[in-house]
Amino acid sequence: MSDEPTPHPSLDLAGKVAVVTGSGRGLGLAYATALAGAGAAVVVNDLDAEVAERAARTITDAGGRAVAEAVAVGGSEAADRLVARAVSEFGRLDVMVTNAGILRDRVLWKMTDEDFDAVIGTHLRGTFTCARAATVRMREQGDGGTLVMVGSPAGQRGNFGQTNYAAAKAGIAAMVRTWSMELARAGITVNAIVPVAATAMTETIPAFAPYVERLRQGQPLPDFLRKGEGFGTPEDCAALLPFLASDAARDVTGQCIGIGGDRLTLWSHPQESAVAYADGGWTPQALAAGWHGSVGREPQSVGIPAPRIPEGQQA
Repeated sequence: MSDEPTPHPSLDLAGKVAVVTGSGRGLGLAYATALAGAGAAVVVNDLDAEVAERAARTITDAGGRAVAEAVAVGGSEAADRLVARAVSEFGRLDVMVTNAGILRDRVLWKMTDEDFDAVIGTHLRGTFTCARAATVRMREQGDGGTLVMVGSPAGQRGNFGQTNYAAAKAGIAAMVRTWSMELARAGITVNAIVPVAATAMTETIPAFAPYVERLRQGQPLPDFLRKGEGFGTPEDCAALLPFLASDAARDVTGQCIGIGGDRLTLWSHPQESAVAYADGGWTPQALAAGWHGSVGREPQSVGIPAPRIPEGQQA
């Protein structure tokens, strides 16, 4: 008897149409491929037309339905083009996945206006414009929909050298929570996924680089990475997309969901972790006298913890 679970009928995405931004390669291509594999028609997007066309062919050669739309995500015109392409090719839009992104990593005192604006424009503004354009169409259709925004651990905890990226991803998480309330009546679910995978971005992290290279050579990742760090392949992360786009997840909204390797997590929303009171209000003197013994007793940590590599497991 097979150990595979019985297919869930509500996971069938036949008849649904998705747009996946930044899906020419890496995580975005894995998301688009997973959605197409579940039956959805997909608009593949990349800045590079050749990359987008090649990705779309990969999906259609495997029996899926896909078209390519090459445009730089960020402004309203690009967002409108992506939605219009979905409607002109496939008749509707049911799923918007905002994955497009770039990096311009520098410490604060070396980060230029251009570095900051480029990353905010693609990640944060691009998420906003694509979500808005998709929402307008989905509300016109009147039968709900799915928005999946792509976050990052950097947006949850901050990360050294990533002022622009961390700010954009934190903003995306905040927009998801807001939109889940605004769009609930329309039956549109809104969630952020927080993926961790072997990609061109994570390959720049020294602790991960040798394992990414081993993976490229066909060697599996060790358990301490897949389970302990939640670090795996783009395909490991892609399983979330068909689920969130399906009827099985119609009650899942406003969440930041982490996935990577063998691990699935739910990120908490920011909330007060400690409270103290002063009759008549706080003064600077009272704060100085009481901080370390009250709310400041256990300060919150920051940053993404470095991978814990067990003794003898170094690549």
